[in-house]
Amino acid sequence: MPDVQAVVARAKNEPVRVETIHVPDPGPGEALVKVQACGVCHTDLHYKQGGIGDDYPYLLGHEAAGVVESVGEGVDDVAPGDFVILNWRAVCGKCRACKRGRPWYCFDTHNARQKMTLADGTELSPALGIGAFAEKTLVASGQCTKVDPDTPATVAGLLGCGVMAGLGAALNTGNVQRGDSVAVFGCGGVGDAAVAGASLGGATTVIAVDVDDRKLEWARQFGATHTVNARNEDAVERIQALTGGFGVDLAIEAIGLPETYKQAFYARDLAGTVVLVGVPTPEQKLELPFIDFFARGGSLKSSWYGDCLPERDFPTLIDLYRQGRLPLDAFVSEEIGIGDVEEAFTKMHAGDVLRSVVVMK
Repeated sequence: MPDVQAVVARAKNEPVRVETIHVPDPGPGEALVKVQACGVCHTDLHYKQGGIGDDYPYLLGHEAAGVVESVGEGVDDVAPGDFVILNWRAVCGKCRACKRGRPWYCFDTHNARQKMTLADGTELSPALGIGAFAEKTLVASGQCTKVDPDTPATVAGLLGCGVMAGLGAALNTGNVQRGDSVAVFGCGGVGDAAVAGASLGGATTVIAVDVDDRKLEWARQFGATHTVNARNEDAVERIQALTGGFGVDLAIEAIGLPETYKQAFYARDLAGTVVLVGVPTPEQKLELPFIDFFARGGSLKSSWYGDCLPERDFPTLIDLYRQGRLPLDAFVSEEIGIGDVEEAFTKMHAGDVLRSVVVMK
């Protein structure tokens, strides 16, 4: 049972700290992974703030890549030495979604059965069933997806959550087609990944919408052909003007606010698609004239983890990165140490970075 250093949130809104934790040796169906890099994601901040639950203490971190160190009984999908991206939706293969050939909707995803603990034996709740702000972590073997080992861990890990969510919102949920027009509302890490996905999928018009000119400039790096500062002009009117007065084929909301969702709803063409990938809070409500749901037609979708299937999507996206067709490096604003996570949360909340990435020494 190894003892390692890890980032723990002990109580709601308390500063996180680095502590020694115990990680069990892998049991049946489990894998012990030596973490090499892990991105600092908004979801980790939500855990710290109590926005996801109150099962403290939390072991934070989930957007990670590393090397399998050992595996438990019955594991044959990965082996020691494999370079893997960790994912938080290890499909079961048996639920009604999996049996219908839609494993990306799996209703019974699984994690490691054993618990990692603090030095005094207190059980930890790993963020999204991973807990990767740690030198080593214990996961279900299905949470490990083997990819090209020549890929830098700092970029590979980003596919474990935010970047995959945005790419998948465009490519999987939104099913962007060659020649489509796309608008993305919110140009943080997830939104910029959606911009990149729209461009990769062949959209010829990709409109980035935000209230921060700095973020709009970032969006251009990922393929935005036009930008709209919604603080200075009406975003819906501007998008319609850029699309011959019609609106876009696909509108992606990457913030999770009713106000921006309404903009996405009205910025699409008749029979267009709206994809919600931003995560709302429980108290938010959306009100729209019911007739507009009928009259405008089209599809309103939510995107869970980019509707990805890790074993299908991660290796493909890594190949595209290595071919120079997917600019994953551009998402990495800074590389930091395990003791710098609290400061990284502050930078992220202020919008100063796309991704801070913890690099394990």
